[in-house]
Amino acid sequence: MRTLYKGIGLLALALSVHGSNAWAEEFLVGEEEPLTGPLARVGTGMHEGISVAVEVFNKTNGKHTIKVLTQDDESSPAKAIAAVEKLASQGVVAFTGGYGSNNIGPASDAANKLGLPYITSGGVDNSLTQRGYKTFFRINNTSGYQKAMVGILGDMKVKSASIIYSTKEATAHLAKDVQQDLAGKGLEVAMHPFDPGISDFKPIVNKVRLRDKSETILMVGYENDYVGILRAAKVLKPDVKAMIGVWSLATPKMAADFPDLMSNVYGTALLPYPTTFKTEEGKLFAEAYKKLYNKEPDYLGQFGYVQSMILFEAIARAADKGTIKNGGIAQELAATDRNTLIGRVQFTDGDNLNFVHHMGQHQGARIDIVWPADGATAEMKFPGVPW
Repeated sequence: MRTLYKGIGLLALALSVHGSNAWAEEFLVGEEEPLTGPLARVGTGMHEGISVAVEVFNKTNGKHTIKVLTQDDESSPAKAIAAVEKLASQGVVAFTGGYGSNNIGPASDAANKLGLPYITSGGVDNSLTQRGYKTFFRINNTSGYQKAMVGILGDMKVKSASIIYSTKEATAHLAKDVQQDLAGKGLEVAMHPFDPGISDFKPIVNKVRLRDKSETILMVGYENDYVGILRAAKVLKPDVKAMIGVWSLATPKMAADFPDLMSNVYGTALLPYPTTFKTEEGKLFAEAYKKLYNKEPDYLGQFGYVQSMILFEAIARAADKGTIKNGGIAQELAATDRNTLIGRVQFTDGDNLNFVHHMGQHQGARIDIVWPADGATAEMKFPGVPW
């Protein structure tokens, strides 16, 4: 008899996880993330935010709960696909996570073939939202980063820039969009593409120093690229007024790991460090983050949290309507319209067109928001470079 009851209990749990019944309580969500390999630092930051979203959602929803199953994609496109397929076999109803457009593209292809929603903040390649998928969603995009980089250069009133950029799709697209925007405003712009495998940036930085003689250097790449460029610049000391990057640069982790390179450097950031929140949701996020990780949250965690909370809420709404197994999660995501920790999120063909990033600057032990002016926590230190 006990075996029979145990069997009934397991069946009920399976139905609660996989079924479309409104009484379902726990749902499995897959997280495919680079926790090792060259993107491990950013993947770990996003993973922390996802974990905080689970903590907050499960405490505040009052009915449904979420359990996240995590699979390391090792910063590899092939392993990202394998991670999605493995998680799908374990019964997840949707995916959150991913970093790097070249990983997210194939991973979300696999999710789409399985009919499962995939939400991210780690891929800004324009082609990701041009595939016509009803299952793919992202909360940020190239345009939001472009506006931030062009905007801060406008406030600096510089007349020239050198763009050093990775030839990966997402970085190349952003670099070219920024170049066109700046050229349209009358700036002289020199372009310097580099292969993602490069480790010595001194030849490129020397071209900027001797040939371009630009007032600013824009870096469009990833963490290892920034470190290489900044190290080369610190040796060669080009006569520039600012070193400006994008994602994964204005973070406390970069400040802690490379203190000799980060002083006065700019990067996209929605949060100052240490962080301050005024909204109730922001306070819940910060409190849960400190409880789980005993540290201040950064913007990578903020992105992971926002994308996941939006997904978890969509799952809950679909569960209440009994549409989980009939595409209801994707439908609820598409209908999302809410204010979040990164601003208002609405999806048009899977893209959040409201997104505009901010620019932060490493200032001593702090990272302050310096653009736009109405969101600034400090004035920019300009001119200012790490050497």
